Amino acid sequence: MGLSMTINGDHLTSTADPVTPLVDVLREDFHLTGAKPVCREGFCGACMVLIDGNPTPSCLIPAALAQGCDIRTVEGLAANGRLNPIQAALEACDAVQCGMCFPGMVVSLTHLLTTRPEATRDDIRAALTGNICRCTGYERIIEAALLALATP
Repeated sequence: MGLSMTINGDHLTSTADPVTPLVDVLREDFHLTGAKPVCREGFCGACMVLIDGNPTPSCLIPAALAQGCDIRTVEGLAANGRLNPIQAALEACDAVQCGMCFPGMVVSLTHLLTTRPEATRDDIRAALTGNICRCTGYERIIEAALLALATP
């Protein structure tokens, strides 16, 4: 008997050990490599996914706890092959650096912009506290989020 979950709208089953971190199941069983297993302690945000609509570090979640959940990875945020608003804004603001942290940042910012369309600069900063980037000073990322908010 496998572990059943909905990932990016698809009902999928994994035969992974129930204690396997969700990030590993996503990468190894379903070939969804956007979430990055960087710190494996929930501090860096590189493995962030939406679980039932909430940003969650997938390195901390045993696969068994994700059973029956609706999981959205960075791969599932774009529709019809088009970038979602935050992805497009990050590209337009030249805010993409090495790419290690960006999937998690996109997930966190997409959640913020979806749930708080009136978000302020301070709200954006707060939403990014769980995402560490060693390449940038965050300013272009914040500008991109503000651009996404202003774009209809």
